Amino acid sequence: MLRSLTRGRALLQHSRRGIPQVWIVAAQHRWASNLPINTVVLFVPQQEAWVVERMGRFHKILDPGLNFLIPIVDRIRYVQSLKEIVIDIPEQSAVSLDNVTLNIDGVLYLRIMDPYKASYGVEDPEYAVTQLAQTTMRSELGKLSLDSVFREREVLNMNMVTQINQAADTWGIRCLRYEIKDIHVPPKVKEAMQMQVEAERKKRATVLESEGAREAEINIAEGKKQSRILASEATKAETINQAAGEANAVIVQAKAKAQSIHMLSEVLSQQCGSQAASLSVAEQYVSAFNNLAKQSNTILLPANTGDVTSMVSQAMGIYGALTKPEAMKEKLTMDAAYPNKSQLVSENQIFHSET
Repeated sequence: MLRSLTRGRALLQHSRRGIPQVWIVAAQHRWASNLPINTVVLFVPQQEAWVVERMGRFHKILDPGLNFLIPIVDRIRYVQSLKEIVIDIPEQSAVSLDNVTLNIDGVLYLRIMDPYKASYGVEDPEYAVTQLAQTTMRSELGKLSLDSVFREREVLNMNMVTQINQAADTWGIRCLRYEIKDIHVPPKVKEAMQMQVEAERKKRATVLESEGAREAEINIAEGKKQSRILASEATKAETINQAAGEANAVIVQAKAKAQSIHMLSEVLSQQCGSQAASLSVAEQYVSAFNNLAKQSNTILLPANTGDVTSMVSQAMGIYGALTKPEAMKEKLTMDAAYPNKSQLVSENQIFHSET
């Protein structure tokens, strides 16, 4: 048995010599053991599926571990790897929606889910999936503009996976994910994109600068507004306080004047009050006469300016004229209370007789 295994390995190496190295690298997962020879007793590695044909027809798929086959009748036709396979999608050119030529490449991650379909559904599953990924990428890029390609790479990757799985389901292959590696644009388009980016940055800088200037002007205006409001409130409070002070002063002066008048009336009602009033009027007249012609050169004087006695008599006459209505008012009040004067006299006599 060891001799047969050694001979099988020699034949395997000899068969690989005639195959191009590039094709071997591209299909290394599919041809993991490169069709082992039937040695009756076979050991299948983990995560591999060996498809066995009996007399030219599909017989079974060998599970990992120990397996037995009939020599000559059974033959291992395909060896499929059940591991996740990574395929490098070569760079290809595509035209976007806005007629920009792009060179794009990517990486495809897939796994064989059904070894039977992968063996008999398509001649070379990996090559078929690679071609499908390229054509699907061209189709998806034709639906997007240049800006959308850079902005929606995740959406583009998801659409790629969905389209590949729909077509590769009959091959027993499932695409796990697709990732875009590089996107190359023409030099002129790249320069235009750089200019666009610079213009956008300048625009943002200008907008930010203008917003800063606007905020500064608003802050200055708000400061002036607040200062004016505070100044007006201070002026208002000052005016109110000044008016209140003046009002209080007027009230105090009025009270003082009322008290002085009251006191003067009491003094005048006493004995010798008229003589005191005459003396006060004479003093005021002399004082006013001393101040004549001090403020202005043009003055009007009565004919008897030097006669103090006549001036005092005139002032007292005015005072007497003013006091006469009060005396008349008191008399009228007494007449209204006692219309019959004889009754008032009899009452007084009765009062005196009783006393």
